[in-house]
Amino acid sequence: MTYSGVFTRTRGIVLISALALAGAFAVSRSAEAVPSYDGVWSVVIVTKQGLCDGSYRYPVRITKGSLFNAGNATVNITGKVDKQGAVVVSVSTGDKTAVGTGRLNGKSGGGSWSGGLCAGIWQAERRS
Repeated sequence: MTYSGVFTRTRGIVLISALALAGAFAVSRSAEAVPSYDGVWSVVIVTKQGLCDGSYRYPVRITKGSLFNAGNATVNITGKVDKQGAVVVSVSTGDKTAVGTGRLNGKSGGGSWSGGLCAGIWQAERRS
C-alpha cells in the first residue's frame, strides 16, 4: 500500500469517527435539553365564567409525564404533560368534570379549563 493510500484510508476513518462522535454528542445534548416536569406542583384553578366556586387549589404530582392527585381532596386528577411542556388534564369529582389545557415550563405554567357551564384559567408552581 502506498503512502497516499494509507493517508486516504486514515482520513476516511478519522472522518467517520468524527461524524459518529458529533452524532453521539448531539443525541446526548438533546436528551439533556428535554426538561423533566416530574415532581409536585401546586395548581390553582380560577373560575372566570359561570356559577362555579371562585377557586380551588390542588397539589398535583407528575411522574414520567402523567398527572395525579397528590393531596387528600376527593378529586380524580388525570392527564399528561409532553416533553415540550404541553398539558392536557381532567379533574373530576362525582358527576362533574373539567378539562384543562396549557403549558408548563421549568418552574411554573398555566392555561385554561372548561367544564359544564363554567370556564376559567389555571396556574401552576413547582414545589419539588
